[in-house]
Amino acid sequence: MAGSASTESQLSSPTLSPGALGRWGALMAGNSRVVFGVWLLVLIGLGAAAPSVFSSLAGAGWQANGSESVQVRELAQQHFGGNSSAAVQVVVHSDRDSVQSPRVQEVIAQATAIFQADSRFAAVVAPQPGMTISPDQHTGTMIAGANANTDDMVRAVDDIKGDLTDLSGDGIEVYPTGASALWSDFNKANHEAMITAELFSWPVTLAIMVLAFGSLVAAGLPLLLTIAGLVASAGGLVLLNQVTPISVWAMNFAMMFALALGIDYALFIVSRFRDAMGRNDSKAAAVAETMGTAGKAVVLSGITVLVSLSAVLLVPAPAVRTMAVGIMLAVTFVLVATVTLLPATLGALGSKVNAASLPYAKRQQHRSPLFARWGTMLNNHPWPFALGSLAVLIVLAFPVIGLKVAMPSIAVVPQDAPVRQGYELVQQQMGQGAPGMLQIIAPSAQAQQVAAAAANTPGIEMVTPAQSAADGADYVMLQALPSVDPSDAHMATIVSDLRGALPPDAVVGGAAAENLDLQQALNDYLPLIITIILVLGFVLLLVALQAPLIAVIGTVVSLLSTAAAFGVAKLIFQDGHLSGLLGFTPQGFLDGWGPVFFFAMIFAIAMDYTVFLLATAKEHYERTGDPVTAQIDGMAHSGRIIFAAAVVMVAVFFTFALADPLPPKEMGIILGVAVLLDAILIRLMLLPALLRLTGRSAWWSPTWLQRILPSITFSH
Repeated sequence: MAGSASTESQLSSPTLSPGALGRWGALMAGNSRVVFGVWLLVLIGLGAAAPSVFSSLAGAGWQANGSESVQVRELAQQHFGGNSSAAVQVVVHSDRDSVQSPRVQEVIAQATAIFQADSRFAAVVAPQPGMTISPDQHTGTMIAGANANTDDMVRAVDDIKGDLTDLSGDGIEVYPTGASALWSDFNKANHEAMITAELFSWPVTLAIMVLAFGSLVAAGLPLLLTIAGLVASAGGLVLLNQVTPISVWAMNFAMMFALALGIDYALFIVSRFRDAMGRNDSKAAAVAETMGTAGKAVVLSGITVLVSLSAVLLVPAPAVRTMAVGIMLAVTFVLVATVTLLPATLGALGSKVNAASLPYAKRQQHRSPLFARWGTMLNNHPWPFALGSLAVLIVLAFPVIGLKVAMPSIAVVPQDAPVRQGYELVQQQMGQGAPGMLQIIAPSAQAQQVAAAAANTPGIEMVTPAQSAADGADYVMLQALPSVDPSDAHMATIVSDLRGALPPDAVVGGAAAENLDLQQALNDYLPLIITIILVLGFVLLLVALQAPLIAVIGTVVSLLSTAAAFGVAKLIFQDGHLSGLLGFTPQGFLDGWGPVFFFAMIFAIAMDYTVFLLATAKEHYERTGDPVTAQIDGMAHSGRIIFAAAVVMVAVFFTFALADPLPPKEMGIILGVAVLLDAILIRLMLLPALLRLTGRSAWWSPTWLQRILPSITFSH
């Protein structure tokens, strides 16, 4: 395969030349037992930690590090007995008895004992008249201060909320609420929804794989890849959590992406291997050809995905950063398995990869006649397809102009969740803004000035008397009752006006303010993240394809599909179209972390398909020098794979639309729509049509650029 001196020179090159990756694939195939043994040790080692992934990962982290609200929480933790946004509030209500009655006081005493038995809780404050007792005296809120970080407080609520709700009875209702309780209930509901969706998606995925490959053995390889990636990433996240807190959401997203990309990569590799087996005398040679062509496209695709997601790490929010880390870890393990475990398995199987084939599978060709005809049609009539697909994408993208974002409301947790029941009860008894009390911390000398300024701020209904620091520090805390629900859009104006009215040394926080500060950080970083992703995406395409025009086209059309997906998201989740069919109540906005995170994810997937299609077209252009052949054969050899991968991805993502909690539903529908639009309108229409219209200039590269770019080719 590589006998000449020039080829040997390529093999020693640090670039991803066909010889280098091909020789690596042959090495894996020739040492399959060693590879299997190493992977077995890795999976045993990391798999031992994997079962504890959901119980050990962090439950909080939704904050903007360095923000004013986080500063307030830290001051409250240190100087005010833990009475911060992480404190746990317990709503006690009785239609029959008042808060001061013996029955209710006994329940409050029992709840106090539960908190005092756990060192993660600080001082417990009983319901206070005029502050945390309703006007009719039948509802009271007790506060258990936080004596641990936000993640440990969520775990603490996980441990004791059952004991607290068990106190309900004999006409008395007990509901733990507050930010820590919210994340506890929300993470539980979200985790259950994700697991249900994953369990549903696996058999659907296997069925699609059998249809796509026509062989039970070949169909099982993507699942082998996915399982290896999932187990390794789960164990890796548990170990990484020992160094820095990792959000439990990281594993949720990792599960989904490992399944989607594992299947994507395996489809491309296995399809190419089955074709290569008919042209090579040995299994190792077939693996070498496969890895030198399709393997290279997969590696470049994986790097593109990782680069896109790495931009999210700029956001100063632990939960957002660690979600990106979770996906990146899963993609890394899947990618490593693709270039080690998969070629080793293919080398061991050889022609047995077609074992247990369905009858129609024997008639399958790697060069699909159907997609060859489709590519010819696009070649003969490029303008109607280019303009038509472009028009649809622009129409779908147009609603994104009116997209609104905010942090999730209480509606994201089920109606029967204790935190939501307590939240709604507090609103009924004490006012719409009661669950979102704002905390003000200021120097003691400014107490009167702060109280007067807060009381005169529009949207503030009541300000509590100044409370001195429990440790004698020179601070006071006041709490301000807003007039609107914490998720109301007017809350941002109230907080902004309040901060503007207070003296410079006074700071405003509370759970509602933390959400607003996080949303502001996400909004501030979004333009930078989009710019970085676009620039890095273009650079990677330029390096891979060695042609500036097609690199620009590939980047721009990926951006277009992303915009169209967000336009559809606005229509569904903000405006409420199809909400009845999908079974949710619209919040009137998209969850605040959506634009940053989903942009990176959608763009990564879009570039994934771009690399597959254009790498295949480039391979045929390198062989023939004919742009028409490159466009038609590129479609003929990759169209069926892209279509099958898109069907699998859409099926995987849309299973999350069945979830009850809104965030996984948003995630599933937005990503599913994005893949659907990208695969059909862009990869199978617009991009091939643009290849035809640009012709030879699509693959042209100036001499000076060729000198500075690493030499990467796809032909074998």
